[in-house]
This record gives sequence, structure tokens and C-alpha cells, in this order.
Amino acid sequence: MPNLSLDRHLFSNGNSKPLSWDLRLKIISGVASALHYLHNEYDQRVVHRDLKPSNIMLDSEFNARLGDFGLARALDNESTSYADAEDVLGTLGYIAPECFHTCKATQQSDMYAFGAVLLEVVCGEKVRSRIGGYQFLVDWVWAMHREGKLLEAVDKRLGEYYVVEEAQRILLLGLACSHPIASERPRTQEISQMVSGSVAVPEVSPFKPAFVWPSLPMGEEGISMDTTGGRARKPTPIYIII
Repeated sequence: MPNLSLDRHLFSNGNSKPLSWDLRLKIISGVASALHYLHNEYDQRVVHRDLKPSNIMLDSEFNARLGDFGLARALDNESTSYADAEDVLGTLGYIAPECFHTCKATQQSDMYAFGAVLLEVVCGEKVRSRIGGYQFLVDWVWAMHREGKLLEAVDKRLGEYYVVEEAQRILLLGLACSHPIASERPRTQEISQMVSGSVAVPEVSPFKPAFVWPSLPMGEEGISMDTTGGRARKPTPIYIII
């Protein structure tokens, strides 16, 4: 890949010309297509588990190629997740919050990482950035959204050379994919259409939602299972602010 990895262009500290808006959108579209292929079109469903700019490679025409499948896993038939017996693997900032609770990787956890990448591409900042009093880029962008200043999050190096509607759409999609609750994230089947604008991005709350998980293991139909195997009661939610 002659243009190396995406992070070399986003976080070069002024050592190279910043990526144009057209190239950024092209790269985002390429990653969205690759993720859709892994999740829906390959012979087996695959979760990447380590989606981040350093694993997105660029060819001579800046077409994006998703690389480094060292942590990737193919899901068994009828399976929707992959559980790692050792620990939560991946890179902090791209790991979905539910993974720390379940130790399972899913298509939804890949979508969380994709959301982080979207914000990095548009903002030109690393996912773990001390910016605006926040330690993570997603929290700062959500604050900008809440204050009605979302476009102020766009990479300053772009100046006025970007498409306002596209930038706003990608930022909102990044926040939607970063939703703390996995079931609220966009489906992988729709991300390419959302990037292109042919499908609307889900409505994004101006306030970042809390991460919620049930206090007991979930059985079918959302009913928690007690230790005797009986169908017990609806679980009491635990709210964690992250």
C-alpha cells in the first residue's frame, strides 16, 4: 500500500499535506464497504475487533483497504458474537463499552470502532485526545453537538474546503455508531447508504446516553434467568455513566 496507513495522514503533526475532504469521504466509504462485506457478504460473518486508522491501508489512489486481521474472528453458524476467554482485546477508545462486561465481540462492537474512526477522520484528532476538557474525542464531539456547534469539530486544517452537509452527516453517524448501548447503533447493512446520504442517519440525542446493562444474564425475550433455571423477572438495569 504505497500511501501507507490512514493514521499517517490524519496525525502527521504537519509533516504532510492534510487529506482533502473528498479523499476523507472516499476513505470512509471504502471502510464502510469493507465492514459491510465482512459482516454480511463473506462466506462466514467476520468481526474485525481492531478497527482503527493504523489498520486502514491506502493504495496509490487512496482507496481504503482494511488490514491487520490478527484479532479478527469468523463467527460460527447462527452465532452473533465471539467470546475471548483471555481478556478484552483491542485498542482503548475503539472498544465498545459492553465488551468490558461481556468479553464478547460482535458486529455492533465493530460498529462502535467504526464510529470512532469516523470522528477521527472528520476531526483530524485521535480518539484519545485531551480536547475541550475531555479525554476522549467522542465526548468532545458530543458536547459540540449539544451546544449546536457540531461543525466546529471539523478539522481546522480543512479551512472552508469541505461540504457542510456531508461533514455534519458523517459526524452524526459517528456519534450514532458510538452509542453506548449496542442495540441502538446503526446496522451494518445501512452504513454505506448512510455515508452516501441515500439513507438518513438516526436521530442523535444532544446528550450522550448512559451505558446500561442488565444485572442478571439475559434469556430469550429479555427475561432474566435465575440460578435455578426458572424464568424469573425483568432485570433491574444498572446505569453506568461513561
